[in-house]
Amino acid sequence: MKVDYLVAEIGSTTTLVTALSFTNGCEIVGQGKAFTTVLDGDVTIGLKNAIKDIENAIGESIQYKKMLATSSAAGGLKITVHGLVEDMTVKAAREAALGAGGIIKMVTAGKLRKSDIKKIKKISPNLIMIAGGTDYGERDTALYNSEIIKNENLNIPIVYCGNTANVEEVKGIFEGDELYIIDNVYPRVDEINVEPARKIIQEVFERNIVKAPGMEQIRKMVDGAIMTTPGAVMEATKLLYENIGDLVVIDVGGATTDVHSVTEGSKEILDMLVIPEPKAKRTVEGDLGVYINSVNLISNLSKDEKQGLTDVQIQNNIKPIPDSEEEKKWSSALCKKAVELAIKRHIGVIKRSYGSGKNFLAYGKDLSKVKYIIGTGGALTRLSKGKEFLNMIKYIGSDLTMHPKEDAIVLLDKFYIMALAGVLSREDSELASVLLRASLE
Repeated sequence: MKVDYLVAEIGSTTTLVTALSFTNGCEIVGQGKAFTTVLDGDVTIGLKNAIKDIENAIGESIQYKKMLATSSAAGGLKITVHGLVEDMTVKAAREAALGAGGIIKMVTAGKLRKSDIKKIKKISPNLIMIAGGTDYGERDTALYNSEIIKNENLNIPIVYCGNTANVEEVKGIFEGDELYIIDNVYPRVDEINVEPARKIIQEVFERNIVKAPGMEQIRKMVDGAIMTTPGAVMEATKLLYENIGDLVVIDVGGATTDVHSVTEGSKEILDMLVIPEPKAKRTVEGDLGVYINSVNLISNLSKDEKQGLTDVQIQNNIKPIPDSEEEKKWSSALCKKAVELAIKRHIGVIKRSYGSGKNFLAYGKDLSKVKYIIGTGGALTRLSKGKEFLNMIKYIGSDLTMHPKEDAIVLLDKFYIMALAGVLSREDSELASVLLRASLE
């Protein structure tokens, strides 16, 4: 059988491959899964096994025009971020890195110290981001940090996204190195500009993913775009925003739980915000995964939620792909807890103010104008009660809130293709939109 695309999502535990045909509208020919084989030294083993799973299901071999992929199996793109003020330029650079699917390993504010350099060397990041200063504002910190990093000869790609006035000097400092100069992530007070940085981070990921252990053979099969899985989900979220409006997407995975939102929030809360938030925001909870980090989730279950079982007894029922009813029940319980904790960390808070001239101050992301709450990832889409768990994040009271309100509509990514649609949008955004609408019914 001939298909237009094979799209692989190479996860930390499972590789999912989807065969797409657009000859007669939008058709998912089949989906196959297999265990990810990065630790075996060759990710293509798992890819071939997943394709074979599709072929076994449809009863014939598959020929494809192009193969795309998203991946989180190689540890992602390790990034360190170095800016001027924690709540301003550092926050903006961090938001850019997270939105592109990067894994933030270190964040510093102000001038780097010797101990900071030791930590950077130990982390051995794939990318270093240097920010600092609004445009034509403070210059010295970013230049100082650039000199310090250059003197260490780390041979690591550098993204400079700070004060525009420093550009020529930064080019001189890093002459001969892999340097990316982009627009300032915090050009003016109360303005965050993260999209240019996100695009560059994605480019660096594509260059580096083929060098990661176990991923060296990936270009033998994948001839199209390769994105970070969370970066691809963010692209799909932004594409959906253009189609249906303000939304939040919750992705519960085996290793992490990611929350992506695209919304300006309400004007009322916007006027209270102490620190600006990006329109498109991603938070990643590296301690909330229903398999690899199940111990953390089990420890957060209440006595009633544990139903009289010990942590060890519950852990014995946690499998990468649950099969028995008991295994599904406990994976579902961890999924519920992951949603509860992850959304709590993503959404901001409103605090009463004393002496500021305002009655209340707001901190963090406002989801009160969200029209759609969307669930993706294996846990929410393949286990039962996914919609029930997502409905629980709504606020049904009448007080001022940053939670989605009662009229927000809950949808599930039925075909589990959010990441797929994100990477497909790089090739054809219209086809990706059609696919998303079909999956969300």
